[in-house]
Amino acid sequence: MKFDTVIIGGGLAGMVAGITLQKAGKRTAIISTGQNALHFFSGCFESMQEPDQRVIDLFAEAGVRLHYTPGVRLMPMGTFKESALALEDIDLFPTPQFARKALIVNFLGYHDFFSSFLAQGLEKQGMSCRVRFLNLPEMEKLEQSPSEMRSVQIARTMDRIWEKVVQEVRVLLKDEDVVILPQVFGLQDISVPGRIRQGIPARVVFAGTLPPSVPGVRTQILLKKRYEVLGGTYFMGDEVLRAHAHDGVVHSVATHNLDNHYIEASDFILSTGTFFSKGLVSNPFEVYEPIFGLDVTYREDRNEWYNPAFREDQPYMQFGVKADEKLHALLGGQPLENLYVAGSVLGGNRPEFGTAAGQAIRTALFAADQILRREAPQEEKPSEEEAPKEK
Repeated sequence: MKFDTVIIGGGLAGMVAGITLQKAGKRTAIISTGQNALHFFSGCFESMQEPDQRVIDLFAEAGVRLHYTPGVRLMPMGTFKESALALEDIDLFPTPQFARKALIVNFLGYHDFFSSFLAQGLEKQGMSCRVRFLNLPEMEKLEQSPSEMRSVQIARTMDRIWEKVVQEVRVLLKDEDVVILPQVFGLQDISVPGRIRQGIPARVVFAGTLPPSVPGVRTQILLKKRYEVLGGTYFMGDEVLRAHAHDGVVHSVATHNLDNHYIEASDFILSTGTFFSKGLVSNPFEVYEPIFGLDVTYREDRNEWYNPAFREDQPYMQFGVKADEKLHALLGGQPLENLYVAGSVLGGNRPEFGTAAGQAIRTALFAADQILRREAPQEEKPSEEEAPKEK
């Protein structure tokens, strides 16, 4: 099989790059092992502090509506974090004190939504909180197995009984001006969060839960659908095992499911993520990139890989594959001219692209633009753009 571009990794960076290239008329393939960072997605695009109409339009075309509202977002543990760009159903507030009184509603038996921590955090901001639990018969079957009491499984049920939840919340509501619910709505029907807000006579805020993230899974489903509608080929549940490269050029990759059948392409994008998705792998002595053996930035002393203070920034989160100014991956200090790096597998090597979701989107678009610019006829080549300036 041969494509114009093969993208290794089906997370946010891989999907954005694939959609961009497909829209430009390229024939692409995405190879995805399955679960990725979108399953941990908060619904906000970290480090994107300025409106980007290109990004907003790309997501809107996939049915993912965004809003740009500089402020702060509510975290699952009751703290706040600066944000500006978010999914339509994720609230951003001018200040952490966004209400006088809050009713926090959870479901009996659901332990992945931290009601008490939320209440403590909001009370520190001067808000009065009341926590209540709904006992829904529809949840009884899920309660029989702890593995079923997870956000995605609950969301499948909630999309069917959201009207009942609205009725129950209306009974509980007293003089609170905000109702906080877990993010377990709108997995299959994206209109449900909006309908809930219309049905409850107070502001409704959806707060994060333990993974998997319902907004993240929904976003992945919609982006994947858009990619496939554009004609992209998506190899789901497959893994790249090895690559064929020489003289600074990658020629093909082989996957687990396709056995000895190599997938050829003119260009490749590596967007495999970090340790969770095995984009980076470690042993007691080193951190390495497992497919191409690329150059990786990491600390040689293993004791410096982590910070004993769990809540502090962890050094290993900055480890990543090295790349040149055009995001070509480096191997032995030399760039592979048709292999680009996008997303968190870069680690902290290119801070000008931001972090987290912002890094994923910016590097994906930058890599796709490099491919399109290089392949454009000489007389039509636009002037070389600079990478984003450091935040």
